[in-house]
Amino acid sequence: MLARTVTHALVGLDTRRVEVEAHLQRGVPGFSIVGLADSACQEAKERVRSGIASAELEWPLRRITVNLAPAGLRKEGSGFDLPIALSILAASGQIPRERLAEHAAVGELALDGRLRPVGGVLALAEAARRAGLSRILCAARSAAEAALADIEPVPLHHLAEAAAYLRGEGEPEPYFEDNGHPPAEESLPDLADVRGQERARRALEIAATGGHNLLLAGPPGTGKTMLARRLPGILPPLSTAEALEVTRIHSVAGMLSPDRPLVTTRPLRSPHYSASVAALVGGGSGPRPGEVSLAHRGVLVLDEFAEFQRPALEALRQPLEDGVVSIARVEGRAVFPARFQLVAAMNLCPCGARGDPAAECKCSPQRLAAFRDKLSRALLDRFDLVVAMPRPRAVELAAAPSEGSAPVRERVESAREWIESGRPSWSKEATELLDRAVERLPLSGRGRARSRRVAETIAALAAKPTVSAAHLAEALAYRSPTELGPT
Repeated sequence: MLARTVTHALVGLDTRRVEVEAHLQRGVPGFSIVGLADSACQEAKERVRSGIASAELEWPLRRITVNLAPAGLRKEGSGFDLPIALSILAASGQIPRERLAEHAAVGELALDGRLRPVGGVLALAEAARRAGLSRILCAARSAAEAALADIEPVPLHHLAEAAAYLRGEGEPEPYFEDNGHPPAEESLPDLADVRGQERARRALEIAATGGHNLLLAGPPGTGKTMLARRLPGILPPLSTAEALEVTRIHSVAGMLSPDRPLVTTRPLRSPHYSASVAALVGGGSGPRPGEVSLAHRGVLVLDEFAEFQRPALEALRQPLEDGVVSIARVEGRAVFPARFQLVAAMNLCPCGARGDPAAECKCSPQRLAAFRDKLSRALLDRFDLVVAMPRPRAVELAAAPSEGSAPVRERVESAREWIESGRPSWSKEATELLDRAVERLPLSGRGRARSRRVAETIAALAAKPTVSAAHLAEALAYRSPTELGPT
C-alpha cells in the first residue's frame, strides 16, 4: 500500500519539489523515515504518531516506511509533519489518494493534532502554484501568507479537519483576505526630531534618492544613530513586487506576524556589533538569511561600525557589490538577495573624543592604529557618502523642529522619477573636474564611478538634465576622508 503527498523543501529562498511517499507492509510494526531527513524531520515520527491518535484516526499496525524523495536532497524543518501524516492516512485507506494528489501540504503537528505554522510558506505556496496545484493544505495561521502566492489556501486547525476535508465530509472555514480591519501601518521615526546637522541631513536625502551607502563619523552624542534610523522614513514605499520579495525573506526566517502577512514598510535592521559573520551575512548548517538579507529593499544600520569584527565587515563587500549573498555547502548553494542601503555610524577614535573640541583624545598611536586597521580601504571605498558630524551648538539644539520626513520624501520620490526618465548628460566642466579628481584625490575606479552616480543624484534633486561642475564638486566633498582609513 503506497500513497504520496506533494510538498516542497527550501534551499535558501529556492524550493525543490519533494514527494512524501508512505509504504505500508506486513511485518513487525515499526516506523522509519528515509531520504536524508534532518533531526527535526526524524522527530516527526513521534509528532505524527501522537497527532493521528489525538485526531481519533487509526494508526496502522504495519511496518511503515516514509521516503522523502528525492533522496539526495537534504530535508530540514518540521513542515513535513502534515505531508507525512496525510501520506500514512492515504496509504492506510483512511483518506482518498486521488483527492490528496490534487493538493500540496505543509505544516507542523502538535502532539494533540493541532496544526502549527512554519516558516517559508509563501515560497512553498508559490512553488505549489508553479507545479500546477490549485490548493495548499496549511495551518490556519499560515493561510493569509499562502494566499499571497495566488493559490487557494485550505486553512486547518487540526489534523482531524484535514482528514474530514479530504474525505469530502466538510469544508474548513473559508479564508477571507480582507476582513475589513487592516492592521495599522508601522510608524517610522521622523526627521523633524533631528536638530541642526544640515550637511548630514542633506547627505541623507542624497542617499535616499540614489540608494547610496552612507558613513556618519563623529564624537558620541552628535546624532549619528538618530539620523541613520530616519532613512526608511524618507524612502519611497515598497512596490508590490518589492513587498513580496521582502515578505518571502522574512517568512523563511520565521519573522512574519500572522496579523501582518505582507511586509509593507521598508525593513530597518540594526544588529549589535558583536554579530558574527553568519549572523550578518547568513549561513549556518541549514543556511538562513542574515541581517543583510533581512534588510533587503531597506536599510542596514551598523552602529559602532569600527567595533564590529573585521571578518564580519569584510564579508559585507560581496553583498554591497553584487546585491546577493551566495553560501556554498556540500549539498549545494543557497542564494539570498541582499540589496540594501548601508548606513554606518562610528567614532573617530576608540575613546570617542577625537573631533570634539570640548574633549581631548587620549588614545595612544598604537591603539588608534589598531582601531583604523579594522576598516580596510576596500570597504571604505564602498561608501558613496562620508559625513563628519560635529557636536551641535546650543542654539541648534534649542531651535524649532526642522523639516519633517514627509516633504523630504516627496522630493526623493520626484528625484527618483527624474532619474528613471533617463541618465543626465555631463557638462564639459564637470567631466574635466572628474578627470582632475581621479589624479589628485586620488580616486579608484570604483570611487570614480560612485562619485559620478552621486553627482547625477544631486543633479536629479535639482531637477537638472545636465550634471554641472557644482554638482560634482558636492559629490566629491562627500568622498571618504583619508583619516578614516588605516595608516
